Amino acid sequence: MTAATPPTGGTRARPEPRADLALMAGYHSPQLDVRTRLNTNEAPGPPPSAFVDRLADVVAEVAWHRYPDRSYRALRTAIADQHGVAPDQVFAANGSNEVLQTVCLTYGGPGRTAAVFEPTYALHSHIARITGTGVAVGERAGDFSLDLTEVRRVLDEVSPAITFLCSPNNPTGMVEPEAVVRAVADEAPGLVVVDEAYGQFAPWSALELVDGDRPLVVTRTFSKTWSMAAARLGYLVGPAWLVAELDKVVLPYHLDAVKQAAGTVALEFVDDMRARVAHIVEERGRVTAALADLPVDVWPSGANFVLFRPRERAGDQVWKDLVDRSVLVRNCASWPRLDGCLRVTIGTQEDDDTFLSALREVLT
Repeated sequence: MTAATPPTGGTRARPEPRADLALMAGYHSPQLDVRTRLNTNEAPGPPPSAFVDRLADVVAEVAWHRYPDRSYRALRTAIADQHGVAPDQVFAANGSNEVLQTVCLTYGGPGRTAAVFEPTYALHSHIARITGTGVAVGERAGDFSLDLTEVRRVLDEVSPAITFLCSPNNPTGMVEPEAVVRAVADEAPGLVVVDEAYGQFAPWSALELVDGDRPLVVTRTFSKTWSMAAARLGYLVGPAWLVAELDKVVLPYHLDAVKQAAGTVALEFVDDMRARVAHIVEERGRVTAALADLPVDVWPSGANFVLFRPRERAGDQVWKDLVDRSVLVRNCASWPRLDGCLRVTIGTQEDDDTFLSALREVLT
């Protein structure tokens, strides 16, 4: 029986999803009831109270019976000023994932391919496939660095419409060297998307490469450094001609008035953001040094998390033992090329001390 043929008895059959989606698993980040949660790369603390007060004043003036500004001019201008670009070079949406989805809807789709290099952010492939875009998978080197020889192989073989880079890379935390990103930007046949969800924690940014001609964009999020994961706000900086194409595809009035206000107000607190980033970077160094004294392999990180692999015990069992001690980290063992790996978000000093103490106990 097909979805279009109603069964006998008056009860209609359930409609079938697209065949290419039927076996696709969604993106999940399981949450457990624990005292120390370090698995989703959120900021360890909330925004400053002055931000909350200022936002409350702005929201009190919202005209609830009117649609929000469709072009989100105030937010667009504030983001542009932050990065020294023109407002028409900025596209914002409901989290950087919707930004990526709009990019795939605009430049991907049936008959087109996106290139990714594993291990990397799972939603690059997932969003591409949801939009009907094919996915070509390249391999990173043994140390998880981006191998330009492998990149060129993928580019030559499939001529991708979209090439995804992630720097710092999630889940490895590694920052792509500027020379490597420049090479990919120069050689990729289509659009290059540099996902910088953790860009403020890194020593350099591909925003330096954005200009009016090069088909390269950089995506960012308010979730991490701005302590605004609850707001679901992300954006892209790229050429104005590309942003104009994205504006044609995204749904009208996709950014509500409160979200626009939250993003605009947040950008009034740049110094607070930078201080928060500096503190997390310092704490990241402390946690990385402590992990180096344990029987685990640790990868260098330019993000707000650290990837590690226990040497003498299975990663799955270490994860379970940490949960038994009410500490939750991300189990990456089922992710491509990450057998036995775990990822810990940098939290407060108390959170990190609790994690390190529990891990020492588990490993010894």
